[in-house]
Order: sequence, then structure tokens, then C-alpha cells
Amino acid sequence: MNITRKHNTSVIREFSRFSKDYNSYNQIQAQVAEQLIHKLQQKHYTSIADIGCGTGAIYNHLINNEISFDAFEALDASEQMLLLHPNGQRVTKRYFDFNKPEGFEDLNNKFDLVLSSSALQWSRDLDWTISKLAHIGSSFYGAIFTSNTFKTLHEAASIASPIYPSEEIKKVFDKFYKEARYDICRYKLYFDTKKELFNYIKKSGVSGGEQKLSYKQTKKLILEYPLDYLEFEVLFIKADC
Repeated sequence: MNITRKHNTSVIREFSRFSKDYNSYNQIQAQVAEQLIHKLQQKHYTSIADIGCGTGAIYNHLINNEISFDAFEALDASEQMLLLHPNGQRVTKRYFDFNKPEGFEDLNNKFDLVLSSSALQWSRDLDWTISKLAHIGSSFYGAIFTSNTFKTLHEAASIASPIYPSEEIKKVFDKFYKEARYDICRYKLYFDTKKELFNYIKKSGVSGGEQKLSYKQTKKLILEYPLDYLEFEVLFIKADC
């Protein structure tokens, strides 16, 4: 079953727009990247690809945890993010859109480890994207936000989540990998005021730039949103071909 989403161009635009502010607003994404690296079972890899590398959270956690590699490819569809990603003698930074065939055509390497943290929920066609990832690496470790992220917010605004439910994500990975294991983690991020809460949504990139509310709708939602925190749900995946 192919699952399609139409929002990817907006996602790239939103992440690029707030790239300089991103590290100040990505507390949950930073925790997720750290947890993902702690799940790795080796201390050295020949070649690593980071899909949707952002400003380098995965790379930094690899270095901090003394996980070494011979080659590291930082791949992202936002050139602004790539500019902020750390450089290194063994690092190659490459513009890469996991929704486009030409992105995969440019990847000549067969990686022994493919990583992706907080990015693949924005795949337009997850079935297609994961089928391609399964061909470029023998092992995959990833973290994908699920549709239960911002669950109460979406319910209050009477809108559907723009990202995938966990069960749909699992079905796709089970289709293209011989063995896949899953863990779900849930997070809450608290705010002192509703204004801070909605400013976080705007600048964190988690909203993906989709389903924009009007000023009147946003004001109403701020007044009626019943929580002083935002909910996040992340599916952690370990998959082998």
C-alpha cells in the first residue's frame, strides 16, 4: 500500500526559514537523536549515512559517544541546515531529498549503517522512500515522529495530523526489511505560557508548515487549548536487510 503526503515542499521551506533558530527550539528532537545513538551496538562503522541530518545532532552524538567511522555522509534537503552541520575530514555534506529519485541516484555508496532522526515522517510516500533506503544500507536505525505528536492540539483544532500513525510506519518497514524491532517513546514539553507554546510550534519545524490556521482560528485555539504542554510520540526502529 502506497501512502502519499503532499506537504514536503512546505516542510523544507519551514525548516530552512528557521534554520538559525532550530537548535534553540528542538529540545525533543535533540533528546530523540541522543536516544537513537545510545541504541547503536557497535563502536565503529565503515560508512554512515544520516538521512535528514539537520544541523548535526546525530553527528555530534556519535562523536560524544566515541563511535567512530571511516566515512560519514550528511544528507539534507535544506541547504541552510547543511551549512550549519559540522565539517570534518571524514564528512561529506550533500543536498538530498528523500522524496526524489535523483537523490538516491546520486548515492553510489552501500552504507553499513543508515541513520535518520526526526525526518522521515515528512516522506510524501513512505513506502517508496523506505524501499530506497533498504537498498543503500544493510542496517537502519531511525526515529520517526508519529501522528500522536500534538494529538490534543490537533483534536482541539479539529484537524488531522499531517504525519503517519505508528502502525502504518511499522507495516512499511516490515515490508522492506527482513527483521525490524520497534520501541515507542512519549514525551511532554511544558511551557509557562500559551504564547511560548505556540511560538515553539512555529519555530521548531515540527509543524511541517502544513494546515495553517487563520489568525482567528489560532487565537481561539490558544485560548481553548487545555494543556500547558505539548505531546510527542516517537517510533524508534532498528531494521536489518
